[in-house]
Amino acid sequence: MRKLPSKPWLLGVALALSVWPACALAGKVARTDAPQAIFSDAPGDGFLLVGPGVSTTIVVDAADAAVVRHAADDLAADIKTVTGQSVAVAGQAPAGAAILVGTLGESPLIDRLVATRKLDVSRLKGAWESFVITTVDRPAPGVDKALVVIGSDRRGAAFGVYELAQDMGVSPWAWWADVTPRHRDRLFARAGAHRFGPPSVRYRGVFVNDEDWGLYPWAAKTFDPELGDIGPKTYRRVFTLLLRLKANTLWPAMHHTTAPFNADPANARLADEYAIVMGSSHAEAMLRNNVGEWKDAPEKFNYATNPDGVKAYWEERAKANSGYESLWTVGMRGIHDTGMVGPKTVQEKVALLDRIISDQREILKRDVSPDLIRIPQIFVPYKEVLEIYRAGVKVPDDVTIVWPDDNFGYIRQFASLEEAARKGGAGVYYHLSYLGYPLSYLWLSTTPPALVQEEMIHAWDKGARNVWIANVGDIKPAEIGTSHFLEMAWDIDRWRGRSQRQFLEDWTRRTLDPALASKTADLLDTYYRLNFERRPEHLEWQPKAENRHLSSYTPAEVNDRLRAFRQLAAATEATGRQVSPALADAWFELVEFPIRISAAANMRFFAAERYNELIDGDQAMARSAGGAAVEAQAEITALTDRFNNQIAGGKWRGLMPEEPADSQWRIYRARPIPLPGAALTADPATFLAVVDGDPPADSPLVEAEAFTANTGWRRVEGVGRGQGVMIADAAGASLSVQITAPSEGLRVQLGVLPIFPDGQAEDIVVEVSVDGGPLEAVRWPRAVGSPAWAQGVLDNQLTATVGPELSPGPHTVRVVSRARRVALDRLRLVKPEIVATHENH
Repeated sequence: MRKLPSKPWLLGVALALSVWPACALAGKVARTDAPQAIFSDAPGDGFLLVGPGVSTTIVVDAADAAVVRHAADDLAADIKTVTGQSVAVAGQAPAGAAILVGTLGESPLIDRLVATRKLDVSRLKGAWESFVITTVDRPAPGVDKALVVIGSDRRGAAFGVYELAQDMGVSPWAWWADVTPRHRDRLFARAGAHRFGPPSVRYRGVFVNDEDWGLYPWAAKTFDPELGDIGPKTYRRVFTLLLRLKANTLWPAMHHTTAPFNADPANARLADEYAIVMGSSHAEAMLRNNVGEWKDAPEKFNYATNPDGVKAYWEERAKANSGYESLWTVGMRGIHDTGMVGPKTVQEKVALLDRIISDQREILKRDVSPDLIRIPQIFVPYKEVLEIYRAGVKVPDDVTIVWPDDNFGYIRQFASLEEAARKGGAGVYYHLSYLGYPLSYLWLSTTPPALVQEEMIHAWDKGARNVWIANVGDIKPAEIGTSHFLEMAWDIDRWRGRSQRQFLEDWTRRTLDPALASKTADLLDTYYRLNFERRPEHLEWQPKAENRHLSSYTPAEVNDRLRAFRQLAAATEATGRQVSPALADAWFELVEFPIRISAAANMRFFAAERYNELIDGDQAMARSAGGAAVEAQAEITALTDRFNNQIAGGKWRGLMPEEPADSQWRIYRARPIPLPGAALTADPATFLAVVDGDPPADSPLVEAEAFTANTGWRRVEGVGRGQGVMIADAAGASLSVQITAPSEGLRVQLGVLPIFPDGQAEDIVVEVSVDGGPLEAVRWPRAVGSPAWAQGVLDNQLTATVGPELSPGPHTVRVVSRARRVALDRLRLVKPEIVATHENH
């Protein structure tokens, strides 16, 4: 048996794993780090730490972990950026001001200071990724006062250092989004102690995925052309970003364009230096990138017929990476994102998967540690694997079950009490970017924080507290969504009970110009609301009589949508003119680009659609609409060129494609929109005048939040068609809404979000009564992969029509939930002939 390498983190893993699930379920790790200002611009009750004439040193003991030194070096650079003052990093404290940094029990410097009893570290001992920032008088000879950062472990110490950087105004996205911090002449350290941690979720991180069209070409051609790939230089930037965001885990890029992460041993060594826990996706068991590393014939990736060959393949990685802190995925799927080959029946698949997991754990026990509880392991029941799991897979008690969403932000299953109480606990794999059926969304990041917050807080409350992984695509442009996801993972209560708009204002105040935070939050909130109704990558509808993919909107509804986008884009440009030059690049990347290009994408699609509809009957209007479509395409091209070639001096050249970027995976991507030639277009002013001047669409509807009576429903703002949705968390909740029929022959159509109820039930069930009549049951089956599911996730709405045809006048509709977690969006009156065309239940 190989001897387990001596690593400081191994003892911490063993100790924390032995207590984590129990304390997590008891709610003991759900705590809020209230805003704690560490630095000020004036003396107050603190002391001058950095400023003219002050010699400041960041002190890190040479015996401490490498990540602590990396963080200290970054802090020195950040202080230089903010103040213009150079700060040294050394192994001991000379005379002058000092920032002492270290890991409890690993830094002799810190341990000597603790021995003087000037610090209370009782809450740090044995804690996971926690830290204290405090001021200390006379910590060392010649040092009158110091600011001290103590971590409970190596990541805790690093997180504490990066907390200092954030407090002085350095955004975690300073490098990745070109966010220039505000200049400060002096930094005064406030007296007192500030405590942080432990985090609400143990392993928190991202999956860099579908990198073919963004991160890979940018790294290969712009950032690291010497390597021509995503390698150590790029991963160093990724690792630093994760630490600044208080994340600790990465699933690395794994498409065929990119060399496998472990193909270059320097990548794994660097991850260890930065204390990043390396994992692998649902399709890459045992840290093996099958796309790039399985060299045998594809048909031999079959555990039923070639168990020895596959086992040897897994064992090779277990031996090579045994000395690193890793999150081992167990189970098996196909070589890429496909089902496991070999067994035919569900029971055969259950039996084989049980055998595979048992054999994988024997490998881990033999090559990594004889004590399996010291080896973090996850099982991800993604896509077809969920049905196999439900059929009876026996996941070992210490393995974390990581529940997936349906690829569109709706979590398919939440842990039962028994599942959450397992030693391994539960987690979530969530998508902020996706490539696959029915249509991908790789271009912009439009999943509203309100939806992510609703799903993830509910998952945490149901026990998903051990692993959170977000698929963030190319990282850019998912900065806001990534921040929000990881902030909740660090502190689940930070945004609990607060709205999307409140988060956006807080985030923009921290990241961009505080004076414009309120206005910027309004812009982004509108951006998410408009794109929730239909993502810019999903402007393609199911074909009807012919393959034209006309939308289901009426002309008036199209005009409403385009008018809203035009107003949003105009307001964004107007606000952008108030942004300081220092933040102009960041503003464009984070706010202006996504808003303006999504507005242009909608204009391109709907104006081209109007051209197609009118060219045979109203050529003048058709040609004007064609001109608007062509003009929108020109704007998309110009904005993309600006992002790639002008922003930050061309730093991001090659990162931002124009979707669809090419013909790869074309069955899962919106097709290029045919635009009329120049001779067939006219000035778009005529069409735009109709868009801007047309009265709002006259469709009788009432948003669910405009209820007249409510028992057991709560309002969630930021999702749905109006201001929000009403969610019933328990069966039997009742909501009454009044709606007025303007004419005869209309029926009530309900719209609900395509979320999944608690437990394994996948049906959304309500009962509806109109004007006190009998309750009528309505059921939406939630079969992932079905046409109804596909339409629901593209629309972000499921509809059903109920009740009789109504007489003119007011009517009361009562909706009673018969499942846990029903999200009612709106009630609308429709004509019977529309029902068959648009229903998706």
